[in-house]
Formats: sequence, structure tokens, C-alpha cells
Amino acid sequence: MTDKHLSTQFDAELSGISTRVLEMGGLVESQLAQAVHALANFSGEVASQVLLREEDVNTMEVEIDRDLSAIIARRQPTARDLRLLIAISKAIANLERVGDEAARIARTVQRLLDTGVSSRLRLPVSDLTYESELAVAQLRKALDAFARLDVERAIEVLKQDDQIDEEFEGLVRKLITFMMEDPRTISSSIDLIFVAKAIERVGDHAKNLAEVIIYVVKGTDVRHNSVSEVESLVR
Repeated sequence: MTDKHLSTQFDAELSGISTRVLEMGGLVESQLAQAVHALANFSGEVASQVLLREEDVNTMEVEIDRDLSAIIARRQPTARDLRLLIAISKAIANLERVGDEAARIARTVQRLLDTGVSSRLRLPVSDLTYESELAVAQLRKALDAFARLDVERAIEVLKQDDQIDEEFEGLVRKLITFMMEDPRTISSSIDLIFVAKAIERVGDHAKNLAEVIIYVVKGTDVRHNSVSEVESLVR
């Protein structure tokens, strides 16, 4: 078997596994959007659908991880190919955690419905919806950057991360105000704070994906650097 043939096979394996990561990303993105819809509309049915998808996401993570290990053992890749495989492993871990956050939101919706609080909830659910739309957009942009291995788009994700953090902080302040004004809202407000935190973590996972993309393309670990420092490192 020629080296060229081996190389062609390896490229096909890399392409195939990258495609599956994007499929997993699409599944997680849909799961998150459904969780937000369930919250905005207090839909127990949609919340249940989110939880059913959690097992599919977990299965995909295990299968991709298994195939990654097999490729590394069989091909013994070096340089950028090895960076890509390492990055894929990190990417699917972050995507699985996004799925966990979506499931956490769905369980909160179910708990609110079980306590009957949705019928009298006078809390900033619309603000949560806006925060979640930002997070979904960030995740979508990070997945697009991964598909194209686009460093510039990955940097855009890093630049916009602060916006989600600011929304989270504003929501927490607003919910604290609700609790101070009406102690009857304390329990539901705490639930929504956890939802807001789950959404904020989705933004963090999108940021992690963006950092992984930069690592693949540039071979530079940019974690724990400011955006301006990242831009300097990759120029």
C-alpha cells in the first residue's frame, strides 16, 4: 500500500470525524434552542423532548471519542493532524456540556410547571430568552468557524463573549430585585438564576471551541489570554 494511498485514507477519516462533530454540534444547538423554547412558553412537552435528546448527545460523544482513539493508535499522526484530533476531543467534550446545560434548563422548566409557578410567574423570562439567543448565536458561529477552520471568525466569538457575561450579571441583579420586592418569588427566581448561569456557560463553551480552532490552525494555545493578546499571538 503506497504512502499516498495511506494519506488519502487518513484524510478521509479526518474529514469523516470532523463531519460527525458538526452533526453533534447541530444536535446540541437544536437541543439548546428547544430548551429555550420550553422556558419561554412553559412547555413540558418540549422540555421532555430536550431530555430525550440528551442520551443521543452522550452516545455521539462516546462514539467519536472511541474512533479518535483508534485513529491516533493506528495512524500515529503528527503536527497539525494531531492538533486537529486533540481539538476534536476537546470540541466534543464542550458540546456534550452544552447538551448538559440544555437538559438543566429543561428540568427547571419541568420543576416550575410541577409547582404551578408558571401561571403566576412575574419574572424576566424574556430577558433570559434574549441571553439564550446570544448564546445560541455564539455556538452557531463557533461551529461555523470549526467547519471552515476560520481563525478570524473564532476571534469574533471571543470578542462577543463579554456580551453574554454582561447579560447574565444584569439578569442576576434584576432577579435579586424581584426577590427583595416580593419574597414569594424567591424560589422561582433562584431557579431562573441557575438557568441564566447555564446559558452563560453555553457562551463559555462556545468560547472554548473558538480557542480550540485557533490552536488547530496556528498551533498556539490562547487560553486565559485577553482578546487583544490573542490577536497579537495569531498575527
